[in-house]
Amino acid sequence: MVAALAISLSARQLVPKQIPAPADVAKPPADAITTSSGLAMKVLQPGKGTTKPALTDIVTVHYTGWTTDGKMFDSSVAAGKPATFPLNRLIKGWGEGVPQMVVGEKRRFWIPQALAYNGQPGRPAGMLVFDIELIDLPGLPPPDVAAPPADAKRTASGLAYKSLRPGDGKEHPTKDSTVTVHYSGWTTDGQMFDSSIVQGKPISFGLGDVIQGWTEGVQLMTVGETMRFWIPERLAYKGERPPRGMLVFDVELINFK
Repeated sequence: MVAALAISLSARQLVPKQIPAPADVAKPPADAITTSSGLAMKVLQPGKGTTKPALTDIVTVHYTGWTTDGKMFDSSVAAGKPATFPLNRLIKGWGEGVPQMVVGEKRRFWIPQALAYNGQPGRPAGMLVFDIELIDLPGLPPPDVAAPPADAKRTASGLAYKSLRPGDGKEHPTKDSTVTVHYSGWTTDGQMFDSSIVQGKPISFGLGDVIQGWTEGVQLMTVGETMRFWIPERLAYKGERPPRGMLVFDVELINFK
């Protein structure tokens, strides 16, 4: 059975905006590279850096998919929001092709049916064509996971933090708020111990019901903002249970009430 998405690419709600198919949608052009499995690909936009995802990694991508007659069947671009998936839960063509990319790179893939949905009922049939842009590898530990960098801010309690992406508006949650967030957490040796991204959905909780570092730190955020927190053990689990030591969290504040 061909591995499909946890939330299938074809099962996402179709959006009315149609993105025109590329001129070479019917078949790979002469300058495309074809692997021994039959997967064909072409770089559309070079990326940056050298880090490539492993099959076990989580990827954040923008993508659009067409059948070879030019019909778009799914698109995060049309939906207006990048998608985040565990790479090993995708169709085989994605699992083979995306690990050859670096962040910022965009490729076009021609995926034979055997590496796509392999004739599964209700799925797009035949060869599928995808334009995929690799935006981020959110499961990888940040480069400053071991200790707060020089440009991190610190509170009187010892909490260190750094804004990674600005939010919208000026309102902040309070300790009595219920917040909805996406997050990933690592120990300082780079081991991920928890992630709502891996689980595939954000989480909501009372801000007064979590570790002290979260209660203090999330109150500094606005909706849409992503922050990185370095939380000392005394503001985390106090050595009473794993994970022990300083903990590092990337937190995106989606909403609060």
